[in-house]
Amino acid sequence: MRAVVTRVSSAGVEIGGVITGKIEKGFLVLLGIRYDDTVAEARKLASKVCNLRVFADDEGKMNLNLATVGGSLLVISQFTLFADCKSRRPGFTAAARPDVAIPLYELFISECRGAGFKVETGEFGAMMNVSSVNDGPVTILFDTDEM
Repeated sequence: MRAVVTRVSSAGVEIGGVITGKIEKGFLVLLGIRYDDTVAEARKLASKVCNLRVFADDEGKMNLNLATVGGSLLVISQFTLFADCKSRRPGFTAAARPDVAIPLYELFISECRGAGFKVETGEFGAMMNVSSVNDGPVTILFDTDEM
């Protein structure tokens, strides 16, 4: 699994002109799922993201996590994180098909909610317009193959 986690002061997602998810301070998470990803990886990644300490403490150091600052998450499915860019036209054979990806995407969201966070989402497989006001900017890339 891969996640691009951006610290935001606000973020939202719109589908067909309708806002389907919106957060204030927190994380915009673009979540990519590979064909061989597992339940254990989804749980581990959710824990890593929810406990990531990238918010400033009183001394201005990135030392506080999402819970400490009362933040939320906007989680967007993003199969393009597994693009093969060897040619000019990317291939996506490493990305999980919906029958594998949807349950892991939903598990990631459930784990974050189970940790006590407000989680907004897009719609798996939909054409979405995602907006964010990046804070910092601070953007962290997670790959479960490297955790």
